[in-house]
Amino acid sequence: MKSDQDLLITRSCSKYGNDPGRVIDILWEIQKSLGCVSYEAMEKIAATINTSRVQIEGIVSFYSFFSETPKGKIIIRLCDDIVDRHAGVEQIAVVFSEELGIGIGQTSPDREFSLEYTPCIGMSDQAPAALVNDVVVTSLTPDSARETARRLKANPDTSKLVAAKGDGNNGHRLINTMVKNNIRLKGEVILADGIQAEAGLKKALSKTPLEVIQEVVESGLRGRGGAGFSTGEKWRLAQKALASKRFVICNADEGEPGTFKDRVLLTERADLIFEGMAIAAYAIGSDSGILYLRAEYAYLRPFLEAVLEERRKSGLLGSAICGKKDFSFDIRIQLGAGAYICGEESALISSCEGLRGEPKNRPPFPVEKGYLSKPTAVNNVETFCCAARIMDRGSSWFAGIGTKASHGTKLLSVSGDCAKPGVYEVPYGVEVAALLEMAGAEDTAIVQVGGASGDMIGRRSFNRKICFSDLATGGAITLFNSSRNVLAIVDYYLEFFAHESCGYCTPCRVGTVFLRERIQKVMHGFADKADLEYLQELGKTIMITSRCGLGSSAPKCVLHSIAQFPLVYSSHLKESLDGLQPGFNIQKALEESRRIAKRKSMIYDPVFGNEGE
Repeated sequence: MKSDQDLLITRSCSKYGNDPGRVIDILWEIQKSLGCVSYEAMEKIAATINTSRVQIEGIVSFYSFFSETPKGKIIIRLCDDIVDRHAGVEQIAVVFSEELGIGIGQTSPDREFSLEYTPCIGMSDQAPAALVNDVVVTSLTPDSARETARRLKANPDTSKLVAAKGDGNNGHRLINTMVKNNIRLKGEVILADGIQAEAGLKKALSKTPLEVIQEVVESGLRGRGGAGFSTGEKWRLAQKALASKRFVICNADEGEPGTFKDRVLLTERADLIFEGMAIAAYAIGSDSGILYLRAEYAYLRPFLEAVLEERRKSGLLGSAICGKKDFSFDIRIQLGAGAYICGEESALISSCEGLRGEPKNRPPFPVEKGYLSKPTAVNNVETFCCAARIMDRGSSWFAGIGTKASHGTKLLSVSGDCAKPGVYEVPYGVEVAALLEMAGAEDTAIVQVGGASGDMIGRRSFNRKICFSDLATGGAITLFNSSRNVLAIVDYYLEFFAHESCGYCTPCRVGTVFLRERIQKVMHGFADKADLEYLQELGKTIMITSRCGLGSSAPKCVLHSIAQFPLVYSSHLKESLDGLQPGFNIQKALEESRRIAKRKSMIYDPVFGNEGE
């Protein structure tokens, strides 16, 4: 007689056709039902879908939302990105720990609660934030955290945590969250009011696939995920590749710390995203699409599934779309399981195939050999929205917005030290200084453009522009005022990269750890000039030898901070001031005297400005 666990595993595997390619979906069902994926369960899954236990174990160990050992019925995941840290997440952790009687990384003896940190959950505009199972709790304070813990102990129904619903579709019955959109500026393209539903798709279907591709090429649309490759050219390459089947994948795995604009689009522009995917499918000759949704946005899945079903009923998905007999296309949602690297398109494809989210060797590129070894066009949420609008309004309209080389608008996720964090849709070419003014940012000393993998700039560079030819970004803009320590920020980003490395290649796996060790040496005042040279040399080596974008981006925070804030580094070196002991901080030492004398330091510091403040 089969045990309850065996029956559950058999049903879950059967639900997905005993397909090894859908093993992540299977693992999700087991994890949620049993609280873990035990080694015994791995054996049973492997036998049922005809793969090895080692393969299953490798997948479970790779994704942070899966666990080999039992977790609590309620898992509280506190966001631990740099913005949440500055907003006081450590205090929130202390409160939860006191109330639940467990520390970070622990599960209560009765298996009711688990408490842990997790990287960015896409809520940096309303930090500190947490995921309580799939329920998002935002703008936490010590008092509200204590109340949350006590309510959970009295009633484990996590949906009761949503006292006040957020704006827009956040209040939809299938979303039902306290999350706020925080749309601060609506531009001309994606967040504009009065967008006519399906206008782009209908116009696309009145053209030939090659005409659609040419329209997108002429618009100058480039990928909004950060790489900036021509969208039209990507579609052209996928369409030209010899194959009997092609795929369209939407990358909704915005795991970059400080990024949340895709969250807003998934909430408020779901139909526009799916419209853009259908246009891409028509252009390249695909009948199958996947929306890869990050695990942190699982709360949006019921709503997105409902939108897809409504589109099927309306003839916008399925067979003979909009009455066009020779065009069929449908979309499924693939839920991720917690892995930053899956934002890289080939790693995302691996994850869709039921594998560890490790980047694939290139060439061949996904447009030649992608999902299931078939030509695949992978674009992100914002890119598909732009494509739909281009087909509606025309390439000339889109190309007329922005700059000569960067066409259209860009959605920016602005968070950190500012009065108005949120989403801003701006035309390409906007200066950083103008963005700071919009966001109500005062005393800004450091701007991280593009999240952890982006560019770090100081005050002397605030006249630079957001565009592909200057500051290219996938969307994250994180602001730090003069009270923040640039070395601590760099240390955080290196900690993040060391944790999120897939571990495949040595330069990334080992190099990020070595960089962090040396940065900490600088922070504690034990470094010399040779250490700075080491940091620069190692950073450049990692960038050119790593297998994927994570490794090639990880050292940027080090290299940029050294270039932008050289005096911060030099002030921490052993030889920086003769006669002073390693680790001596002149600014800290003089601070008390400065307060008494009510004077400002005249030592130039590029982080704090000419006045050292």
